[in-house]
Amino acid sequence: MEGTKEMGLRNVSSHCSISEMDDYDLSRLLGKPRLNIERQRSFDERSLSELSIGLTRCGLDNFESTYSPGGRSGFETPASSARNSFEPHPMVADAWEALRRSLVYFRGQPVGTIAAVDHASEEVLNYDQVFVRDFVPSALAFLMNGEPDIVKNFLLKTLCLQSWEKRVDRFKLGEGAMPASFKVRHDPIRKSDTLVADFGESAIGRVAPVDSGFWWIILLRAYTKSTGDLSLAETPDCQKGMRLILSLCLSEGFDTFPTLLCADGCCMIDRRMGIYGYPIEIQALFFMVLRCSLAMLKPDAEGKEFIERIVKRLNALSYHMRSYFWLDFQQLNDIYRYKTEEYSHTAVNKFNVIPDSIPEWVFEFMPIRGGYFIGNVSPARMDFRWFALGNCIAILSSLATPEQSMAIMDLIESRWEELVGEMPLKISYPAIESHEWRIITGCDPKNTRWSYHNGGSWPVLLWLLTAACIKTGRPQIARRAIELAESRLLKDSWPEYYDGKSGRYIGKQARKYQTWSIAGYLVAKMLLEDPSHLGMISLEEDKQMKPVLKRSSSWTF
Repeated sequence: MEGTKEMGLRNVSSHCSISEMDDYDLSRLLGKPRLNIERQRSFDERSLSELSIGLTRCGLDNFESTYSPGGRSGFETPASSARNSFEPHPMVADAWEALRRSLVYFRGQPVGTIAAVDHASEEVLNYDQVFVRDFVPSALAFLMNGEPDIVKNFLLKTLCLQSWEKRVDRFKLGEGAMPASFKVRHDPIRKSDTLVADFGESAIGRVAPVDSGFWWIILLRAYTKSTGDLSLAETPDCQKGMRLILSLCLSEGFDTFPTLLCADGCCMIDRRMGIYGYPIEIQALFFMVLRCSLAMLKPDAEGKEFIERIVKRLNALSYHMRSYFWLDFQQLNDIYRYKTEEYSHTAVNKFNVIPDSIPEWVFEFMPIRGGYFIGNVSPARMDFRWFALGNCIAILSSLATPEQSMAIMDLIESRWEELVGEMPLKISYPAIESHEWRIITGCDPKNTRWSYHNGGSWPVLLWLLTAACIKTGRPQIARRAIELAESRLLKDSWPEYYDGKSGRYIGKQARKYQTWSIAGYLVAKMLLEDPSHLGMISLEEDKQMKPVLKRSSSWTF
């Protein structure tokens, strides 16, 4: 890294331009009355223009509908109105300074941010690398601040790495696999820079990341929505990169489910945590990526085939997830009364789940009003744990129906102490412990109960929670969570994660100045100040994918 390069915060223009409005009548939308932002209805049921700050829905699910040269995702939207304005928190300046210190340069150009700048730590390990997953909140922060070049450089460099031959112990990975991370090596003698990528061959557990390619496509859409620059996504290299990623996850085999089969450690939860099979995090990201790709793929000879496959998969995947992964009070009661050993197409208990396998905690945890997507569904087993990232992505991608999205928000409010506590946000709940912990984690000393991925609290998840809150019209939840984070994060030097049942203690092995903790806070603040940014990372509901489902029981109370 060539040291810190000074880049002052740029004033972001509120002017935006409209390229094409295929499905929306702007005059009709702009004429709608404004409603109070506190009104608790989903964005899927109302126009974004109904927000009291004057945010206008411009077809967030229409890829070419709206962009802003200044980095805004809506149009005619001020940074904040007099009614909702607030002075920047003193932490914001410190956060930007810390984020810029983490920048990595390749041949003079910024290409990403390292995982952490913890000078107090004796072991660097791989925290000095640029992780595809970790860079996403940093990229969003730069996009929202009108600095898209860093993001474009990152997208192009990782795309080049995708084309490398990838081998782990003489076994060749799929052609479309994206690296988990990369490092820039500077040779001061030859005055040259080289990139060194890790596709899982150096990772703990030697697990290749399934989610890196997904985050790359999501970020490509965010870049395009923010800048209005269609040319990058339309280049032959980007089109090929998307097709290669899709070919990996759309391949047909022996799996009878439309979900994506993957191993433990393949996502943000990068150590063994018993998520093998069909973890909610990967399925929600898979769904979002299919929808982002559908908007960006060219309908040419090669793209047309993928578009057709995506449409078929989306319909099957949305039905499967909304039907079998969804849990609320009524559904829990139904599972509790399941009969087993059912056969044929008339079977109600399709996965042969034994009711006695339902953990005791879930009966007390489930409120009358509220629900969530459970962690995993596989033959004879349902993982009833709550996973934050998967549920937030389900809302942002509209995998969750409007009713389900509101029910997830209801659950977070009802179980605030368990899921948020003193530091947002629990990555999973509850923690696994005792004998079960030994079996599932392999006695992993980092994943002890209420620590790290085993029920630890991760500040980076604040941006996902905030985005989900804004989309569902519940910004007050985000404000409350951000205030909690502001009481500790800077004072604690931006830790990677917190430990304890309520997230009270700095994680026992947490790095300080963790970049995505810093960036996650900045993105959350900017989203709350100007919700038009939501267009970068949110997809509106596709009415054609509406499943024939009864209403969530949480909606009827």
